[in-house]
Amino acid sequence: MEKKKVAEQTEKSPTMPEVMEEFKKMTDKGFPIFAMGLVGYLRNMILVVCMGKLGSLELAGGAVAIGFTNITGYSVLSGLAMGMEPLCSQAFGSRNFNFASLILRRTIILLLLASVPIGLLWINLKPLMLSLQQDPQVVETAALYCQFAVPDLIANSLLHPLRIYLRSKGTTWPLLWCTSLAVILHLPITVFLTFILQLGIRGIAISTVLSNFNTLLFLLTYMFYTRVTSEPLSKPLVPELKQLSSTSFGEDWRMLLRLALPSCLAVCLEWWWYEIMTLLAGYLDKPRVALATSAIVIQTTSLMYTLPSALSASISTRVGNELGAGRPAKARLATLVAVGLSFVTSIFGFLLTTVGREVWTRVFTTDTEVLQLTLAILPVIGLCELANCPQTTCCGVLRGTARPGTAASINFYSFYLMGTPVAIALAFVWRLGFLGLCYGLLAAQVACMVSILTVISKTDWEKESLNAKDLVGESCEYAYPDEIIKCEEGKRFLEGDSG
Repeated sequence: MEKKKVAEQTEKSPTMPEVMEEFKKMTDKGFPIFAMGLVGYLRNMILVVCMGKLGSLELAGGAVAIGFTNITGYSVLSGLAMGMEPLCSQAFGSRNFNFASLILRRTIILLLLASVPIGLLWINLKPLMLSLQQDPQVVETAALYCQFAVPDLIANSLLHPLRIYLRSKGTTWPLLWCTSLAVILHLPITVFLTFILQLGIRGIAISTVLSNFNTLLFLLTYMFYTRVTSEPLSKPLVPELKQLSSTSFGEDWRMLLRLALPSCLAVCLEWWWYEIMTLLAGYLDKPRVALATSAIVIQTTSLMYTLPSALSASISTRVGNELGAGRPAKARLATLVAVGLSFVTSIFGFLLTTVGREVWTRVFTTDTEVLQLTLAILPVIGLCELANCPQTTCCGVLRGTARPGTAASINFYSFYLMGTPVAIALAFVWRLGFLGLCYGLLAAQVACMVSILTVISKTDWEKESLNAKDLVGESCEYAYPDEIIKCEEGKRFLEGDSG
């Protein structure tokens, strides 16, 4: 009888006050994440501008190094870290803080272990690239950057899990302030190391490492000074919550890896596809023009990605919290609001790449050929954004429901079995050039959006709530009725605890 009542509550149509309440929760969590994405984009722009000031060789070598580190390192660490997202968000939803804290520590260990082979690969970039017949001078510059960027793997191995842990708990504003402060310091540090000390490309790599360690320092300082010593975050509130004994050591690691590996694959499959598109652009009739246009397209899509990624992170937290708290109806409502928002916000990206494309393109280039090709390409990229925003948001739903394997399967099918053949056929067989590659991206994004929306629409929310209970334990009966964890900066993480 009770199960039937829960099912009826889940399926009922939400009222306008409920939608507005959920909208407020989503924006409260999402806005700092969106702003943090813009701050990160600004930091990357600082790097590119400084490389350009050093000269064309440093710009080319830096571009190769950044692409290589993204493919082999940052995408892998980011993807592995996302495996902890459903566990942490559902654990905070059920108020099982001991479990969330344990998952944080184990994810850090996992990322540090993964950093060892990645670091060795970065150190040996030069012989690898030379064996692929790349320009020796460009390779020398890229190898220098990678060698000095190796410590950044340690910083990211700590930063990624900490960000997800705090975000899962609802602590998003402090993330923004810590990141912003580090980026403010990043500009003078980069200028000092690169131009005043004349370290060149080495200075740019070192400044990136210092920026991430500064962010890490600020976050750890915040966590230290706002912790409640009498009620540690790792302390379970009731004895019925899931306990983690030494006998479950192997099982818990398997649980983390079962989520981390598909999450990594899902991130890397999409991330790598953009790099493959850039590689294919080098084989077109006018490779210089195509590659320059590709660089502008990637900068444009990176900027537009900040909004859907913020929505994705917000809905992942909301869904995980509500499922962990045993409220599947609220998880479903959060999903409906997020998907609706994603379709609305995708219009902004479309307007940027259609109405504002000429102004935007002239920010990057004055070359006539590059300008003309980019102006022809950007409307197609705008259409891609209409599909990308909903599909990225829905990926957050899959993470919140601990289904990263489904996201990985959809990404593989969409980008490699659909997008890649279309891109190659249109670009090289029908001779559409770089425009054909972009149509391949559009085909991939549309296939991904349709597939993932179909999966989300068929979600059994009661079943997902039960799955969350299996993952992180029973929800505390004293949990808040509306919001599980409420952060008040500079004060207690939890308020109103009765025991």
